[in-house]
Amino acid sequence: MRVRELAEWLGATFEGDGERDLSGVAPLETAGAWDVAFVGNRKAAIQAESSAAGCLLVSPDWPSPSYRTVIRVAEPRTAFARISSRFHPNAELKPGIHPSAVIGSQVELGALVYIGPNAVIGDGSRIGLASSIGAGCHIGKQVSLGEGCILHPNVTIYDNVDIGRGAILHAGSVIGADGFGYVMEDDRWHKFPQVGRVEIGDFVEIGANSCVDRAALGVTSIGEGTKLDNLVHVGHNCRIGRHVVVAAQTGFSGGVVVEDHAVIGGQVGIGDKARIETRAVLGSGCGVLSSKIIRAGETVWGTPARPLKQHLEALANLVRLPQLRREIDELKRQLAELRKRTQLS
Repeated sequence: MRVRELAEWLGATFEGDGERDLSGVAPLETAGAWDVAFVGNRKAAIQAESSAAGCLLVSPDWPSPSYRTVIRVAEPRTAFARISSRFHPNAELKPGIHPSAVIGSQVELGALVYIGPNAVIGDGSRIGLASSIGAGCHIGKQVSLGEGCILHPNVTIYDNVDIGRGAILHAGSVIGADGFGYVMEDDRWHKFPQVGRVEIGDFVEIGANSCVDRAALGVTSIGEGTKLDNLVHVGHNCRIGRHVVVAAQTGFSGGVVVEDHAVIGGQVGIGDKARIETRAVLGSGCGVLSSKIIRAGETVWGTPARPLKQHLEALANLVRLPQLRREIDELKRQLAELRKRTQLS
């Protein structure tokens, strides 16, 4: 694809050689003469000076040298993501049902559906138009899967789960398993029945080996456009809002509420019934105590999670502890000498 055509497809303007052919995308440091790269920050702007990329995606105010071919866009990273999908489209599977697949009774299959080897679909389930069910997937009874969904190999969806259109579930993810609910009687744990549901909105993506538990009663829900990384656990009765992003190895205890557009880093632990308000940011590795409320737009870090400024002050004080200890030891020594001289006098 030529630079001119790519700029037109993006609805953007270009400078330099509009007839240059481009064949792929690459990072600044490894891009060649036929690759597109992007300049997303100050560090990248410095790297761009020595990059061999044939075309750079840059912001409107980036001072481009006259010898560079650039496409100016409002958000270079976003434009690069769009271009990447253009050069590397997903492999298209031909519609059809593999002979080894097992389809239950009263299953509704939309047009252009692909069902891979050894997949199982339970009674009364509905699979939407142009959805793809990978090899070894198990879909339970009364499951509703919207149009254009992609289930990678070995996804498990339990009974009575609703998933919207355009969802992507990566290998090994489990949707609708029992929540972790038990009651104590006579010094023994007894299972609390997990009879609720899971509802997942449109265009949600769930990473490999992530789990979303069904509600004990009621619904565990994930809103439109939310993205879960690999190895994320969503406990029973959680309500995750729209366009939330959650990095790997994060765990939500039961009854957690996360409002729209929140950002949650990796290895975050959130106690039961905590609330994360809209556009809050939880730094990697922080811990949110049970029933804690993280206010809208607030950035928190550490365990227990606290506002970022407080967390940084605490870290700074921690760094000073060795010096403070030396100073205290010196004061103790001086005090001991003073007492000794006083006793002698």
